[in-house]
Amino acid sequence: MGLLGMIKFSLRCDEGHAFDSWFKAGKAFDDLIARDMVQCPVCGTNAVTKALMAPAVALGQPQKQPAPPPPTNPPPAVQKSPDAEQKLKALRKQIEANSEYVGDSFASEARAMYLGDIPGRPIYGEAPPQEAKALIDEGVPVLPLPFIPSRNSN
Repeated sequence: MGLLGMIKFSLRCDEGHAFDSWFKAGKAFDDLIARDMVQCPVCGTNAVTKALMAPAVALGQPQKQPAPPPPTNPPPAVQKSPDAEQKLKALRKQIEANSEYVGDSFASEARAMYLGDIPGRPIYGEAPPQEAKALIDEGVPVLPLPFIPSRNSN
């Protein structure tokens, strides 16, 4: 999934949990906060504020960093929790209600919006891994989703 024409904020709840979230604009974030619609994914509180963020500044050509070595120990298995599953379902519902599904055209649509060839809008869809990597390498702001879109899960 790509989130084009959107902004990513680093957030923090009053319990000290830090997390990131995407919004259509700063005004959309302010509106959702005013309506108590932004929740901490860890504890569920609505007492959420923007955390201090450092802007990303490009200073010439990006330098290639060597790939980190593979981990010697595999990460521990992720425990499923009913609460996490409910939050994932809610995220999916929100994305599907507020974005346009573009299916396999995702990479071309995202790239065209990034280049200004078509108006920006929130979209989601599918892209092969090599296309998703190419978008990221080109600086197109995209984000993988932790689920398969409904239209492709039948």
